Amino acid sequence: MSDTAGPLAGAARRRPGRPGPAPSPSSAARRRPGLTVGWFAGAVVAVVLAVVAGLAFGPASLPPLAVAVELLDLLPGMKLDSGLTERQAAIVTQLRLPRVVLALLVGGMLALAGGCYQGVFRNPLADPHLLGVAAGAGLAVTAVIALRPGTGVLTGLPVTVPLAAFVGAIGAVGLTYLLGAAGGRDRSTATLILAGVAVSAFLAAGQTYLLQRNVDTIREVYSWLLGRLAADGWHEVRLIGPYALITAVVVLAHRRELDVLSVGDEEAASLGLHPQRSRYLLLGAASLGTAAAVSVSGLIGFIGLIVPHLVRLVAGSSYRVILPLSMLLGGAFLTVTDVVARTVAAPAEIPIGVVTAFFGAPFFVLVLRTARRAVAL
Repeated sequence: MSDTAGPLAGAARRRPGRPGPAPSPSSAARRRPGLTVGWFAGAVVAVVLAVVAGLAFGPASLPPLAVAVELLDLLPGMKLDSGLTERQAAIVTQLRLPRVVLALLVGGMLALAGGCYQGVFRNPLADPHLLGVAAGAGLAVTAVIALRPGTGVLTGLPVTVPLAAFVGAIGAVGLTYLLGAAGGRDRSTATLILAGVAVSAFLAAGQTYLLQRNVDTIREVYSWLLGRLAADGWHEVRLIGPYALITAVVVLAHRRELDVLSVGDEEAASLGLHPQRSRYLLLGAASLGTAAAVSVSGLIGFIGLIVPHLVRLVAGSSYRVILPLSMLLGGAFLTVTDVVARTVAAPAEIPIGVVTAFFGAPFFVLVLRTARRAVAL
């Protein structure tokens, strides 16, 4: 009754012979593609500018235009002279370029997973770590470092720590799925969220116990937990590249289903969609990408919250637009954030998780104030 009362009441109030202005679906349809193309072009430009900034700025700053020419010179068939010395060119191509590409992959995966989680759970505040990814990775890394004294996060375990983080994150998500499925056929997104909270609390307790028993490892553990993008050549990029590709292909190929899921399970089923199957497929792919990102970067927060929410505010609520834009802008955002982390306290580096939190907290204060004004109006 309430769904039809508004339109019927509005029609009853119109006077005969004086119809209201008729909507123009065709003009709205014409405007939407143009807006979408514009936002995609803007996102690509943002990625290009972020890449140039990431390659140009650091403890040793380089001319951005020369860096851009050097980057173009790497393309097949291009032969350009950037004017950089051999040492400067090595800084760009061998030291900074792997780190920038890693930032693009990690930021893109976290933002894409955040948008996917928000669509599946129909909650704009859903986080990629919601199902226990952070807690599982944190416990696994803490166990590896604490149970092998004399080794550090980077010096002694270049492969074991990322592997432990990946396995711990995937294991935590699997445990959350099993616990959420214990309710039988009546399981829902709320059940999954509660299961994720329970699993996260349990794993966090285990991590706290290990840290309390191995106080000398706290510094090493927290250096990983606060986030880092210390790329050792192209190793980290090759490590997460396949998982990032799988996540991007699966999530983007099913992004239309998130728009259908947003109307509710009953309506989605009436349109021919299997809600539970789509939900678990999307959550599994997003969790895989999150686990891969966490395994090489540590726990970097707020990207999966900030970027999709900002895209939703400025580009619309359709996940056909939100997910691709979030992936592009998430990579650009983390690349620029990494520049800030490398340059503000140079030659030292600020943990990148601290920088993202510094930008993320004020952003959500602004969102809350905006939402409060909208409700008041």
